[in-house]
Amino acid sequence: MGYFLTMAKQKNTSANSESVKSVIARSDDGTIQITFTIPYLKIEKAKNETLEELAKEIEIPGFRKGKAPYEQIANRISQQSILEKTLGRILPDLLSDAITEYKLTPAVYPKFELVKAKEGEDWQIRAITCEIPEFDLGDYKQSLATLALGKKEIIGVGKAGVIWTPGKDKSEKKVGDLSRSQKEQKVIETLVASIKVPTPKILIDQETDARLSNLLSRLEKLGLTLESYLASIGKTAESIRKEYETQAVGSIGLELILNKIAEKEKVQVDEGEITKTLEAASADPKLREKLDTPEQKRLIKNILIRRHVLDSLISLM
Repeated sequence: MGYFLTMAKQKNTSANSESVKSVIARSDDGTIQITFTIPYLKIEKAKNETLEELAKEIEIPGFRKGKAPYEQIANRISQQSILEKTLGRILPDLLSDAITEYKLTPAVYPKFELVKAKEGEDWQIRAITCEIPEFDLGDYKQSLATLALGKKEIIGVGKAGVIWTPGKDKSEKKVGDLSRSQKEQKVIETLVASIKVPTPKILIDQETDARLSNLLSRLEKLGLTLESYLASIGKTAESIRKEYETQAVGSIGLELILNKIAEKEKVQVDEGEITKTLEAASADPKLREKLDTPEQKRLIKNILIRRHVLDSLISLM
């Protein structure tokens, strides 16, 4: 995946941190890399502020609380924790300034990589995120209408995966004869096959990692190890990840397509429908409480919008 620099090669991220430099690079799939060069003095200042904050909570024999030397405090805390808290004081503002500076619309919160962190030298930190890439929906309605004109299809019947083929029986099925779930599957297959979506790698990696995490969680509940599970199904860790990556590309692509159609067709969901969905979970108070947050409501809204889009497309068949 090739990257190309955009805008100025180096920019100050804000008037408040003029000595911090950043370089931005973009790839064709929407992935964005922002590399920050941070003066060591700024790192050292943030580290001392972190230790000062931690000192308020740490008691060291021979010193009053909050008065111990930083060296003593640092010896009581893991270096990883100090590093994370130090960068936590710097990175949010740098990222916010860069988003404004480069006029970005990140689709996900960045993943940060420590490129260079030598004592006494400027540090380099890379933020990796992405924007939703532009793509053409084409005449997706026409594609679905063509599918619905009575073209004979080879379809799966039932969960057992029985395949119907012309000539095997006399009840030839057309698209219009399919069940709703089969129509939905046909709509999805047609959209994914006919609309090409460049999928940012960071989205693929996040979705793949989430699927693997869910798998590990399920195996743990069953008292199984990943090694024993893979051996039982004749797969390797590499092959299962590749399989999940393929699934991730399809699911992300479909979500982006449905979102773009929703935007084009101005599909909306009102608060009443979101509330109704929440009420459906009211039988489980813990689940209701978990869902009743602004972030979860936005997630529910997006899911409902995509469901409306699918319903509308199914009606074309």
